[in-house]
Amino acid sequence: MLETPIGPKPRENVWLWLYKIVTGGLIIILLGVHLIVNHLVAPEGLLTYADVVRYYTVPIVPVMEVAFLIFVVSHALVGLRSIILDLNPPDRILRVIDVVLIAAGTVCTGYGAWLIWIIVQRGRAL
Repeated sequence: MLETPIGPKPRENVWLWLYKIVTGGLIIILLGVHLIVNHLVAPEGLLTYADVVRYYTVPIVPVMEVAFLIFVVSHALVGLRSIILDLNPPDRILRVIDVVLIAAGTVCTGYGAWLIWIIVQRGRAL
């Protein structure tokens, strides 16, 4: 029986590997909070748009949601990079992939943060 080594893959930075482990745990915690508030506490398990806008007026909520967004996007992209490492790409290609993943993560996180900011602004207008 083959044993799977624990730790980063060859050519995977130990800090990226640790980041992936930590963000995985944080995602589970924030997902639990998100599901409890949005589905268990909400009447009939659903929040209306007005409920969501009011919910985002609580200062910790946008901070928590942006953190959740950052952790999910970065964890997914670091995991994707790890999968790509299994294909053993040349270093030149891996550098291009790194730039593409960083750009995609920046765009996705920026767009999500902008949407959260819009909801917060609409809540302040109430």
